[in-house]
Amino acid sequence: MTTTAPLAAPYPLAARIAAVAGLLWSLFGAWQFVRQTFIDEAGLIAGGMTPEQAQLYAGLPVWMAAVFAIGTLGGVLGTALLLAGRKASVAVLAVSLAAYLMLWAGEALLGVFAVFGTPQVVVLSIVVLVAAGLLWLAQRLAAKGVLA
Repeated sequence: MTTTAPLAAPYPLAARIAAVAGLLWSLFGAWQFVRQTFIDEAGLIAGGMTPEQAQLYAGLPVWMAAVFAIGTLGGVLGTALLLAGRKASVAVLAVSLAAYLMLWAGEALLGVFAVFGTPQVVVLSIVVLVAAGLLWLAQRLAAKGVLA
């Protein structure tokens, strides 16, 4: 007698579309990370920041860059795993969300929100909400047996 592995539940089209959108969003975030992290103050000013904003960004502690990297790269890896139908996406997306929450707290505590104003608060809050949504999607698909 041979046993076969149970078939995974079908991957809903809407969930697949959301995962693709999440991957594109995460790739954009990774590009933003590279753009903002590996540039000096003059480059930041040339990119549209005020001298005060550029000085603040250039002086942020290393842990801020680290959580930004973990958030963005975790988002890319997590959504890629989600598209591949892997349960590991849940853990990776949870780490990404935790990193983004630390980034949000760091920006609030270190004065980034004060210097950049409401648009920065709104953008980073949307980033956190998208990360939470992607984690929720991964958890839901795992619970339904879609992810292996």
